[in-house]
Amino acid sequence: MRTLVTGGTGRVGSAISERLRSEGWPVVAAGRADGDLSDAEAARTLVGRAADELGGLDLLVNGASEGFAPKPIEEVTEDDWDAALGATAKGSFFVTQAATAYLRASGGVVLMIEDVASYQPWPSFAPHSAAKAAQAMLTRVFARALAPEVRVCGIAPGPVAVDPGQEARRAGETLLGRIGTPEDVADAVLYLAGASFVTGTSLILDGGRLLQSGRLQEA
Repeated sequence: MRTLVTGGTGRVGSAISERLRSEGWPVVAAGRADGDLSDAEAARTLVGRAADELGGLDLLVNGASEGFAPKPIEEVTEDDWDAALGATAKGSFFVTQAATAYLRASGGVVLMIEDVASYQPWPSFAPHSAAKAAQAMLTRVFARALAPEVRVCGIAPGPVAVDPGQEARRAGETLLGRIGTPEDVADAVLYLAGASFVTGTSLILDGGRLLQSGRLQEA
């Protein structure tokens, strides 16, 4: 499947891109150097370049995200909101919009890399949580808008790209007693890319973290 992965040079995006390439899929892994996806024209340019390079598109993975930084509500700025909503929500919308004609032609798939923050209130990550919730809604909006030609699904990871030294604490937050890995997300991408009767839903990939949400307040 001819694939564009936005955010494709980060920890999770790189794992997704490498896994798909290992399956023999041609992949354009786009990072910050390939354009500011908070700008609609840059999003359209990226999609056009990727489609030209690949000869079309079968799979779009919206993995670009910004603004994941803890900050008390009282200190959040307009710039923080612009960063979070820009690449995550606005970027996901305009990249998908630009890819629609290619994906309809191929009967393709869109995958949104969401976050469990879409489904939990994290006071120290307010712009990020709101942006990811918006992205999760776009999963459902696009699934309805692009059906039946294009399937649209989400993947909402929990602790999979953990900072060094936090592994034990974050593992204790899950029911499975371990953290995930970027490769776990890549496995989910591969599954949903081929799950031909699945659309408009999100796969929670958090080791059972959401079921612990009564006592967990932050990421």
